[in-house]
Amino acid sequence: MKRLPIVIIGVGLLAAACGTAPAGSLGPAPAGGAHSASAAPSGPSPSSSSQPSGQVPTRQISLQVWFARDGKLFSTERTIPATPGVGQAALDRMLAGPSAAEVAAGLSSQVPAGTSLRGVSIASGIATVDFSSSFGSSASSSVMALRLAQAVYTMTQFPQVTGVRFELGGQGVTSIGGVPVQAPQTRAMYASYLPAITVQSPAIGGQVTSPVTVSGTAEVFEAVVSVRVLDSAGNELARTFTNASCGTGCRGSYAVTISYSAAQSQPGTIEVFETSAKDGQPVNVQLIPVTLTP
Repeated sequence: MKRLPIVIIGVGLLAAACGTAPAGSLGPAPAGGAHSASAAPSGPSPSSSSQPSGQVPTRQISLQVWFARDGKLFSTERTIPATPGVGQAALDRMLAGPSAAEVAAGLSSQVPAGTSLRGVSIASGIATVDFSSSFGSSASSSVMALRLAQAVYTMTQFPQVTGVRFELGGQGVTSIGGVPVQAPQTRAMYASYLPAITVQSPAIGGQVTSPVTVSGTAEVFEAVVSVRVLDSAGNELARTFTNASCGTGCRGSYAVTISYSAAQSQPGTIEVFETSAKDGQPVNVQLIPVTLTP
């Protein structure tokens, strides 16, 4: 998977956190509608009613942030005021960890608490990311690989970043926790940590209305991705399916719009899954808790 389709705006990379000049320009950042106020950084969202008269509201941009669920990567979203330091902003939010709603849905971060980002720079498509030394604290090889994958996928969401080099405490490293990192780390190196189905939209904890668009990527049998909308009691309100752009043996993107009927606002779930060719049962299930509105 290269990356999900994104609408882009032209912004550049900020200088590294330690104050050195940037090695190059990061280029476009993802931008899109916020799916959930709870998934965004805390604080009031700008609006025309909260802005002084004549002041233009702050532009908002959406960033992918990658965490883990059930030993696999999981992509979520953060909506922030537009900034030229999109790479640093995305990594900072990865380091902040999942929200309460995301934790309740099973998300976690393999990055040790207290890890800080010392700086980010980019040259010739390679981002150099300098974390504090705690990023390399002891872990099993699988946990360490997933930790690295979180950072690699978060940083390579930007089209101009093709790989990541790691530094710890300002020093270049050739391995972290036994995982070799001397070469630029790419998404392809960690593709095995992607689940069969990813869900980019809607976000966990988001408020949705009918019809709701469900999108992400999948590598499933014959490219068929199924979607259900469940109410607070787990009853099915709607069901549909679509085809990803690539199927068995390759990963493709998918997007489908599904209508449902709910009498009142309530907790609900968007269930995205593959139907087993063997017995017709749901497999590779992704559950996205949301608030359903009529």
